[in-house]
Amino acid sequence: MASSMRSLFSDHGRYVESFRRFLNHSTEHQCMLEFMDKTLPGIIARIGDTKSEIKVLSIGGGAGEIDLQILSKVQAQYPGVCITNEVVEPSAEQIAKYKELVAKTSNLKNIKFAWHKETSSEYQSRILEKKELQKWDFIHMIQMLYYVKDVPATLKFFHSLLGTSAKMLIILVSGSSGWAKLWEKYGSRLPRDDLCLYITSSDLTQMLDNLGLRYECYDLLSTMDISDCFIDGNENGDLLWDFLTETYNFNATAPPDLKAEIAKDLQEPEFSAKKEGKVLFNNSLSFIVIEA
Repeated sequence: MASSMRSLFSDHGRYVESFRRFLNHSTEHQCMLEFMDKTLPGIIARIGDTKSEIKVLSIGGGAGEIDLQILSKVQAQYPGVCITNEVVEPSAEQIAKYKELVAKTSNLKNIKFAWHKETSSEYQSRILEKKELQKWDFIHMIQMLYYVKDVPATLKFFHSLLGTSAKMLIILVSGSSGWAKLWEKYGSRLPRDDLCLYITSSDLTQMLDNLGLRYECYDLLSTMDISDCFIDGNENGDLLWDFLTETYNFNATAPPDLKAEIAKDLQEPEFSAKKEGKVLFNNSLSFIVIEA
């Protein structure tokens, strides 16, 4: 590995910008919204039965766009019922954006919000110290398990917080996505970072099986337009390369043979589809619903 290659997470500003480009060039959020519209209502249909208050726990809630969609579905299912929504999110920047979004969103009158600036493991330690485990009706972890040190222990802990007829939703990349193939083939040649695990829905369902937990898995197709990655000197392409490889300034620092190999693979059918002159990377997502 070229000594000059380093993890994208070593530069927060560049990571945030590359992530923004990813969202702008992918159907990630549309894919999640489709799930929230079509499938989530059936999943949460019983979580609040006979309850005077519904408790929702968001782990890694980010800037809140998807969280508010989830809450609107809970409201629609249980009109007028009080909802408590607690958010665990390590980034102060994201929490500030989340609060701004709540401030300008109408129809949130029956929802009480609380934010905790901490990681899921910090939250876990704090809760275990208090020794009083509050039960939740719905817990969700959206695209965050990559940043957890011990995934099975995390799953076991949060599952133990589910109340009667409660559900836990996990969203992460599908085992059939281009990400799974990219990590499997090139992970060992890219800079690793303790902050981030290569984990897909295939790994997760195996862990859930080992823990003996009941779950259902839904896969939805999502794509990321990576056409700019094949245009030399394209700033957007450079940032998407960084996001794909989790490498800071990949185009400038990667060994040429590594870049050429990945560039060739990214245009192969098992990684991407070609449509109307565009190269669309397979960003498929899995939505895993775990029973209490």
